[in-house]
Amino acid sequence: MAVRAVRGAVQLERDEAGHMDEQVGALLSAILERNDLTAEDLISIWFTATPDLHSDFPAAAARKLGIVDVPLICAQELDVEGAMPRVVRVLAHIESDKPRAGIAHVYLGAAGALRKDIAQ
Repeated sequence: MAVRAVRGAVQLERDEAGHMDEQVGALLSAILERNDLTAEDLISIWFTATPDLHSDFPAAAARKLGIVDVPLICAQELDVEGAMPRVVRVLAHIESDKPRAGIAHVYLGAAGALRKDIAQ
């Protein structure tokens, strides 16, 4: 079994904890579903959030989904002028037999514009 990385992102409509939980939960669920993964396949998840998001830790949404024994970390995204606001990004390390080209990277809603080259 190989170690692979899965990318993803979602843009929030507003900075509210419940909304963040909902949107990040949807992103993580889509990543798992589109890659035929379970929580057992996860090695670790790195979350970043743009500096305009303060309401909660994105990792809290993962815990609410039942991802409880996977190392998670949150960091702040670079504050680049003109960057898309209210974005949570994910980098998940997984165990998978899929080749790199078979990994589905998930960019929900407007965040699809961030990586048109790999968004599915």
